[in-house]
Amino acid sequence: MAAAGFGLIAVCYGFARFAFGLFLPGINADLSLSPSVGGLIAGGSFLGYCVAIVLSAHFTERFGARSVSIAAALVAALGMTGIALAPSALWLAPAVMLAGSSTGLASPPLAAAVSIALPPARRDPANTVINAGTSAGVMLSGPVALLAGAQWRLAFAVFAATACVMAVLVAFTVPGPARAEARATDGAGLRHRLPVRLIVAAWLMGASSTALWSFGSELVALRLGWDGGEAGGLWLAIGIAGIVGAAAGRWVARFGIDRVHGVFLGALALGTVLVGIDGTTPALALFGGALFGAAYITLTGVYLVWGVSALPDRPASGLMVGFLSIAIGQAVGAPVFGVLMERGSAGLAVFVFAGLAFLALFARSAPVPRPVEARAGGGRVAIRFSRQHGTCQLHRD
Repeated sequence: MAAAGFGLIAVCYGFARFAFGLFLPGINADLSLSPSVGGLIAGGSFLGYCVAIVLSAHFTERFGARSVSIAAALVAALGMTGIALAPSALWLAPAVMLAGSSTGLASPPLAAAVSIALPPARRDPANTVINAGTSAGVMLSGPVALLAGAQWRLAFAVFAATACVMAVLVAFTVPGPARAEARATDGAGLRHRLPVRLIVAAWLMGASSTALWSFGSELVALRLGWDGGEAGGLWLAIGIAGIVGAAAGRWVARFGIDRVHGVFLGALALGTVLVGIDGTTPALALFGGALFGAAYITLTGVYLVWGVSALPDRPASGLMVGFLSIAIGQAVGAPVFGVLMERGSAGLAVFVFAGLAFLALFARSAPVPRPVEARAGGGRVAIRFSRQHGTCQLHRD
């Protein structure tokens, strides 16, 4: 199940959502798109994600993880087929939005499936391993871009076929309705428990990340003269380094959310600057891409753990809160970056968006309660509350 979930995330996030930025220069050339129009279309992809992830959390709790996971793969296939066939911007925009919405459909059912299939102590590591599938998809899209060259339509046709294969795999591996558990709480209760600091941090990080996800290829084309195939090297660096984000759950358990959060927000900002700064070199750009990839996947893993721990009885909704906030930030950030780049300068846009990551440092997680100890008779009893897993353990000497 974890392997299939990893693959589904790779296809939906790496191919259906983030590969658009990799092929954007070639798409711009063929369809005569300006940077601002390209930014609006990229923002539409993130907007489709926002709508889909809310629906996905609801449908997962109602119909089970398997059905929604299959739907995510099929929606990705349909959207990428539309991109491959797009004759104009008017056709391209809804196809990109549809493809991007598949990512919103994919994440909540996988979080719910993990909560059903695994004991509490193994859920955070499994969730962050599945989440790291994004890196595999991004990493694979780089070589595809190198092989396809200017043939972006062929690349998206291959991606669509891969999504169809994933639909079959998740059908046999993800738990179905019979094993799903209904975790229903009233809407008011959910609103009262929403982690506001998580929402703010995820929103700012998401907005900051659009500098490379939506415009990384254009930045290296501007700074280094790279074409779409050469920009695939940047995507390869992002994808390879992002695999380290699979360890986010273990790092959070060892060092705490705030420490991991702060370190990788700094890495995200630095990586963005190294790729987009005037005077960058190929080595600095690739190193910046690697920093960005490791930081982004780790941070999404942090927000996943943060959200699920805040709503342990509704893991699909807990994931939805953090990932929806990221996507809203990206939906707003992509068109704003395009406008800044077109009317101001690429350097101004890069530094403004790197600064958004630093603002997210001020949103800190709630403190974890310390163990409560009491003496009973001749021994000692310690009650340890796990905020990550929503459990209490009783220890007696």
